Amino acid sequence: MTQIRHTPAAPTRVQTLAAGAAIDAHRHDDHQIVYAARGVLAIATDRGSWVAPATRAIWVPAGTVHAHEAHGELELHLVGLPATTNPLRLTEPGVLEVGPLLRELILAYTRPPHDDTPERRRLRAVLLDQLRASPQQPFHLPAPSDSRLRAVCAILRADPADNRTLAALGARVGASDRTLSRLFKADLGMTFPQWRTQLRLYRALVLLAENVPVTAVAHTCGWSSTSAFIDVFRRAFGHTPGTHRDRRTG
Repeated sequence: MTQIRHTPAAPTRVQTLAAGAAIDAHRHDDHQIVYAARGVLAIATDRGSWVAPATRAIWVPAGTVHAHEAHGELELHLVGLPATTNPLRLTEPGVLEVGPLLRELILAYTRPPHDDTPERRRLRAVLLDQLRASPQQPFHLPAPSDSRLRAVCAILRADPADNRTLAALGARVGASDRTLSRLFKADLGMTFPQWRTQLRLYRALVLLAENVPVTAVAHTCGWSSTSAFIDVFRRAFGHTPGTHRDRRTG
């Protein structure tokens, strides 16, 4: 059985990770804001995966067992908050929108020195205010518990461009499309098309972080055309894939 590393206090610091590097499963007694100023960060728990480019941050509640994975060269900014301080009132991980002001506050707060000065306490207070006002983004790729659903999701994870219908996938795993459709809603809280779109966007962020051309990303992830991919990406993240690389290296 894999031992879960336990760190009582969630550190506030800046950390760099090479592309493809990972931080094994661990947990903190404190809450943590995890923000990638450069690269794309993925966090995995037993409830699923969250992915965040430089316009998003991930909230990790105290006690949550989670692992990190870097896509592209990662500049990670970690903000630890006591378990008694929960500006988001969230008990599960979540993805937050990071606007220009919140970004600068996170960058400033995670830089040394970390002394308990009046100036730093004021900075922390403004940071907490901005976190409370930050819109939450429903970018979560939930993990299934049903074995038939796990089989379908594994097929699509292996090839996000697989365009087979739910009925065709069901025939592969021994379940009807009606049963699978019900399971997607009951087990994952979303429809099959919604989950597949989330998976494709997740994979697209990873490929863009690895400097794969936009057209190739669209093809690899299963969109019918580059323009269709750009449209979905813009609606999800507020900017195009072409400008995404500038934002993640900003």
